[in-house]
Amino acid sequence: MSDEASQLPGRLFSTPAGVRLGPLELIADGAARNFVLQIGEGRFHGFAVRQGGRVHGYVDRCPHAGLPLAQRLDDYLTPSGDLIACSWHGALFDIESGACVGGPCAGQALRPWPLTVEDRVIKTA
Repeated sequence: MSDEASQLPGRLFSTPAGVRLGPLELIADGAARNFVLQIGEGRFHGFAVRQGGRVHGYVDRCPHAGLPLAQRLDDYLTPSGDLIACSWHGALFDIESGACVGGPCAGQALRPWPLTVEDRVIKTA
């Protein structure tokens, strides 16, 4: 068992491929949305950011403090919508790569949650 898994019983950090999350329109273009998936006895917490017909998914856990990024539901982006922001300590992340570009987590990145869009439906990859 990994250190991460032993610290958070029941918390999952990946999902099986092919899980349908919903239509692309579930997330407004330029916005983000939280997803919590019950998988067996565990739960996965992630979020997706939509940019046109693409979505970028990440595990909802800041690499700096280990907390979920948003204090308010679906509030993952800066006011300008160009970066992902941790609302606890101000860490900023690139939407496409998840790399920390500002704040207390220099050199770290968000853990990717691979997602695809097929026939305008968001699915886990």
